[in-house]
Amino acid sequence: MMSFRHHEILTAPVPMAVVNLVAKINEFKGRQQLYQQQSPQVLDALQQAATIESTESSNRIEGIVLPEKNLRQIVANAAKPANRSEGEVAGYRDVLATIHASYPHIPLTPNTLLQLHRDLYKYVPSEGGKWKSSDNTIDEVHSDGTHVVRFRPVSAFDTPRAVAELCEGHSKYSDGQTVSPLLLTGAFVLDFLCIHPFLDGNGRIARLATILLLYQSGYDVGRYISLERIIEQTKESYYDSLSASSEGWHEGRHSLLPWWEYFLGVTLAAYREFESRAGTVDAGRGAKSALVRRMVDGFVGEFTLSELSRICPHVSRDTVRNVLETLRAEGKVECLGTGRSARWRKTGRSSR
Repeated sequence: MMSFRHHEILTAPVPMAVVNLVAKINEFKGRQQLYQQQSPQVLDALQQAATIESTESSNRIEGIVLPEKNLRQIVANAAKPANRSEGEVAGYRDVLATIHASYPHIPLTPNTLLQLHRDLYKYVPSEGGKWKSSDNTIDEVHSDGTHVVRFRPVSAFDTPRAVAELCEGHSKYSDGQTVSPLLLTGAFVLDFLCIHPFLDGNGRIARLATILLLYQSGYDVGRYISLERIIEQTKESYYDSLSASSEGWHEGRHSLLPWWEYFLGVTLAAYREFESRAGTVDAGRGAKSALVRRMVDGFVGEFTLSELSRICPHVSRDTVRNVLETLRAEGKVECLGTGRSARWRKTGRSSR
């Protein structure tokens, strides 16, 4: 709400670097329809992969991890949740499906946020669909296990009013004329995370709200490329930018710029990956191997063969494995273990 209360959204300085990021994203947005018309089968495959990645990454950021077989069964709705972790994954799956199917008809209101939270926890015994009942803090855990309070969100008492003010502030500027929808979405998500209105699930609801607002503004890339995966791969930058932009937030003295730069960077990375994958799937000989190489270049940190296969849905697992072995022979990647769950990482040299 503090990004809207004193018209911060209108008076915040917007450097040319941010203006250029918005312009680049809008260029990609303008080409979306072309791919949607020319490559519907490719996009169907990308959407299936993105759904799995989004559900997995958004929950894994919160420490919720499932074996791959269980994950795929839950995401495909082929098995009932057998424990809390599977229940939380199933809840995210359902909320994401609701946004995919009904985003034009989902108003951004406090009641909507409560309903999304309720549905996120509908498979587990939890206080889903209720604002926090006690004050919470955002802590930083040091290597020695000690916790340090990094940020104190809005109190439990003030939360309902703060969320209502935030939704009203967003609505005021949602005509698309006064403020770029991209900057507006970024400001909303920052304020939501600073309010931290739930005892649990704030990060997941923030990511789902991001997808909802982008869809409603015509930015459909999250349907085909997992924004949650990119956030997970850049988690350190995510927390750093959030920390920088939340400083002074309660007093309305915060800077939106660090968070805007991060949020726009994630969105632009998703669009670039989208065009890379959608535009090369049906290309000529060698295109699939080239695609795998590009996807390896896009990873930040470690990855598995299964993760790489999921973001290359039209490339056989054997081809993915062969490309990895070639890259290893070239000294561009290294394997950190053995077996199907072995993790890989780049050595710092480009794989192209």
